[in-house]
Amino acid sequence: QVQLVESGGGLVQAGGSLRLSCAASGRTFSTYVMGWFRQAPGKEREFVAAIRWSTTYYADRVKGRFTISRDNAKNTVYLHMNSLKPEDTAVYYCAAGEGAVEVFRTTPRYWGQGTQVTVSS
Repeated sequence: QVQLVESGGGLVQAGGSLRLSCAASGRTFSTYVMGWFRQAPGKEREFVAAIRWSTTYYADRVKGRFTISRDNAKNTVYLHMNSLKPEDTAVYYCAAGEGAVEVFRTTPRYWGQGTQVTVSS
């Protein structure tokens, strides 16, 4: 069982930056695919970014603005968000899984509770 706890959400103006953190339990953190999803009001949850070992993956709409990274010594994954736009407003969820990234992008095994990110125009 893996438990995930997100932090770092908040209110920011358009063009600003935020860093989300996700602390994970478990001894095999480094072997998991870790990532972030988001869900805006009235919309389906969508994939944002993932990291498997040191390889990163991004949704097209955040590529070049967001950076995912991990610190295996701290069992923590980060999402650095720059040049934020009002359309980035959503609840951001940390997720963890095993196996192929293609599977993780649709059905991660573990979810955090989510953290709200609001970008004002």
